[in-house]
Amino acid sequence: MSKAYADYIEQRTKNKGFYSNAKWRKTRLKVLARDHFECVMCNAEGRLTINQKQSLEVDHIKELEIRPDLAYELSNLRTLCKFHHNKRHGRFEHNPNNRKNKFNDEQW
Repeated sequence: MSKAYADYIEQRTKNKGFYSNAKWRKTRLKVLARDHFECVMCNAEGRLTINQKQSLEVDHIKELEIRPDLAYELSNLRTLCKFHHNKRHGRFEHNPNNRKNKFNDEQW
């Protein structure tokens, strides 16, 4: 498991109460609707990622841990697909399932 992913799991555990509260769920739905249930990064790249409600996530542009005062601020939130959300937080760096990282010259 990469350090970035381990840090993510630790932080996610700390924030579990936040992400399950009614105010967050309502805010999350507002952001998804505002962004037309599309990943804003995919949209900027000309790709369409609609009807994937399960894989769409709401991202805090300024991290929740750093700016908790912006937790519900719509201008600090955006819709991202799971891929772009993980990429934004560097969670792919040492993914053992990523073939590119699976083998290197030292392992041969």
